[in-house]
Order: sequence, then C-alpha cells, then structure tokens
Amino acid sequence: MSAVFRNFIGGEWVEGFEAVANINPSDTGDVIGHYARTDAAGLNAAVEAAKAAFPGWSRSVPYARHEILKKIADEIFARKDELGRLLSREEGKTLAEGIGEVTRAGQIFSFFAGECLRLAGETLASVRPGVGVEVTREPLGIIGLITPWNFPIAIPAWKIAPALAYGNCVVFKPAELVPGSAWALADIISRAGVPAGVFNLVMGSGSKVGQAMLDHPDIAGISFTGSVGTGRRVAAAGAARFARVQLEMGGKNPLVVLDDAELSVAVDCAVNGAFFSTGQRCTASSRFIVTDAIHDRFIAALTERLAALKVDDALDATTQIGPVVDESQLAQDLDYIALAAKEGGRLAFGGARLERAKPGFYLQPALFTETTPAMRINREEVFGPVASVIRVGDYEEALAVANGSEFGLSAGICTTSLKHATHFKRNVEAGMVMVNLPTAGVDFHVPFGGRKGSSYGPREQGSYAREFYTVVKTAYTLA
Repeated sequence: MSAVFRNFIGGEWVEGFEAVANINPSDTGDVIGHYARTDAAGLNAAVEAAKAAFPGWSRSVPYARHEILKKIADEIFARKDELGRLLSREEGKTLAEGIGEVTRAGQIFSFFAGECLRLAGETLASVRPGVGVEVTREPLGIIGLITPWNFPIAIPAWKIAPALAYGNCVVFKPAELVPGSAWALADIISRAGVPAGVFNLVMGSGSKVGQAMLDHPDIAGISFTGSVGTGRRVAAAGAARFARVQLEMGGKNPLVVLDDAELSVAVDCAVNGAFFSTGQRCTASSRFIVTDAIHDRFIAALTERLAALKVDDALDATTQIGPVVDESQLAQDLDYIALAAKEGGRLAFGGARLERAKPGFYLQPALFTETTPAMRINREEVFGPVASVIRVGDYEEALAVANGSEFGLSAGICTTSLKHATHFKRNVEAGMVMVNLPTAGVDFHVPFGGRKGSSYGPREQGSYAREFYTVVKTAYTLA
C-alpha cells in the first residue's frame, strides 16, 4: 500500500484507525492514495486543540491573519494546474473544470485575506446623555465544517477562509469520497503560519466524525453542505444545544425558456447548467420549463448539442463531460432514469451507461420530454447529468411551475423581454436568479444561498459570510 495521508490535529499529522483507498472514477484501477480515517476520539482531540488555540487566534492582529490567508491563496494559485489535476482525478469533473475550481479556491482565500482588514463596527450616539455606544463583531468560536464531494476544494475554501479571517478556529471534515483535495488544502494551510490548533483536518465517516461534531458541546457553529436529509439532522442537533447552523442543501433548479428567447443562448444555458460537471452541482438546471412556440425547436437543438458532447476520462483535455463520482451515484442516476420512463416521460436522448477505454462510471447525458410537474423526476434532486422538459403555455404558467418546488436555490430564465426578466427576478422563489445565463455559475464575492428546502441560516460567501462566523457585541460607556 502507498503512503497514508494523515489527519491534521493540533498542528501535527496524526494516524487514523484505518486508511481507505481514494479511487479515480475515470479509471477504477487507479488508486490516488490511501487516506487515514479518524473517529470520535480524533474529533475530540481536534476540538481540544482548537479550544487551546482560540484565545490567542481570536485576539490576533487582523493583519497577521491577512498575511496567512494571502499566503494560502498564493500557493493555491501557483499550484492550480497540479491541484486541478488531482481534483479531476478524484472527483471526475473535467480537467478544465478542476483547474477552474482550484482557481476559485485561491480567489476565495484572496478575498477573505482582504476581509480580515475590512471588518468594521459602528460608533453611535446613545439616547442617554453622556453615554457612548460601540457595536463590534467578534469571532463565534470553534466552527465545525462538513463539506460535500462535488466541489472538493472550492466549498471547503469558502467555509475555511471566512472562519479563519474572522478569528475562529476550525475543525474540518471533508467528504469521504474526495479526501485528496481536502488533504492538499490542509497541507497548504499547515505551512502558511497558522498556529497549532487553529485549523484541524479530521477525515472520516459521517456516522463517526460527523455525528461527534454535531454532539460536541464546545463547537459553537456548524456549516454544512450536503443532502436535505442530513441537513435536517444537523439543524435538529444544533437547535438541541443552541449551536449556530448554516445549511446548504439540495436544488431542483428551473430554467425557463420563453418563446422570445434567443435559441442559441437558451441551448447554451441548458447544456452548461444541466450537464457540465456531470450535472453534479446543487445549482444545476434539472427542470427545463419551455413555452409552446419554442418547445420543439429547443428540443431539436438541444439533442443535437448533446449528441456532440464527448463523455470520457476527466483528464483527457478533449473531454466535455467526465464520469459520475462513484458506482453508488451512478446507480442512483440510472434508477431515476428508469423511474422517469415508468412515470410516462419520453427519453428523448441518452441515459445509457457508457464503456470507455478505462473502466469508470460513465453515463450518457439524459433528456426527458413530455413530463409533468408532479413526476418525481421533477420534484426530487437526481444529482447527475439528467434533465427533464416541462411544456407550458405562457410565462405565467412557467413561473408557477418554477415556484412549485420544495427547493429554491437557483433559477434561470432565457428571454429577450425586459418585462418578463424583471418580473421573474422579483417573483421567482429562489435565492439566486440568472437571466440568459446558466443556473450554475456564481461569483465568489457575493452571497450564495437559497430559500425553502435549499438553504437554512445565514448566507455563504462575500462579506455576508460574517453573519455566520461572527457575533455582534454592543458596548456602552459613560463619558
């Protein structure tokens, strides 16, 4: 067996109780490495180290934190090709997407390096004579971070960077499927000057490490990205002990295509939003809501584009769609494809498992037409390269169908009508709205999050991240 990549606890690399192989989904014979798993005892040790480090770090000079985060960003940028290749090798998104995600991680750390110096308070006059009022923000405390497998470096970055920037200590549990990118990021952080105990990496299962994190009385806040079911358990555990929680969960994101849309723009938005990154994005467009007059032309143009896409090894520079992340996810995707057909949807394109030169989890993009809003394919998150079309009569029906979901993360509309675009932005029930753009694809300096079953708690990213990672203090002084 190759060398084992260990956990990082209290400033030291620590063995786990077992090591698990990290498998390349483009080539299941390729073992990326073996990564140590810890358990509740490791989690407890990480929390104790964070407790010891918190007094000093929380009161550290903002410029010192700025320099550390800038150093992290600089190394990420310098190694973006290497790290992007590692990411694509373990997660399955294309090499261009992997490098792009690593670049985004660097941008996030760079932004929050600046936030270290931008956190401001207020000085106000009291309603009482001779009394001054100061409103300031202080770090929340020890933060538990639980991240998913689909963005193995960007999502950890947008949680770790603000946590550190605002003076918190971190206990980070990455997804079991993609430990490589998380370990590489932890290695960079470990060499950037972060004091021992401020940042801790605990790799392991949700049932052991994740549950111990939820139950630990010294973890003041938990930021979680993952499934709705697990999100509910995180929320319940946090409420039981008054810990702050921030949840980013599922999406069933609509892309509305109106009769007046530019067809090429609509098809570009549909292909990018639904099928790139193998559809494994919470912001992916999984419901195409298309009005009558453009419906048939849209389907014809979209299927033509899908037929031309190359599905293959993520590390091949000509690949446009890589494999599904693992066998379990592939089975789930195939189950939904079978279910959609059973419910009466027409498989207009794809949906077959593909064989390539190397053994992997390859799936042909699937497009269903003749579906209705009541079908499970239009109500439940598939999380793969699978999309469905709902035919509607007009804009008003399209908006009603778009809003008829328990999710509300991202929503898009393709139209040349300023009237409809403006109305949609105001009235669609989503946290993020895209006009003539794919539903997937966001900036790093503005808030990210949704409504209804998609998100719970303060927003992530940008300056809005301070709402989760800091607490407000109001101080009065008699002059």
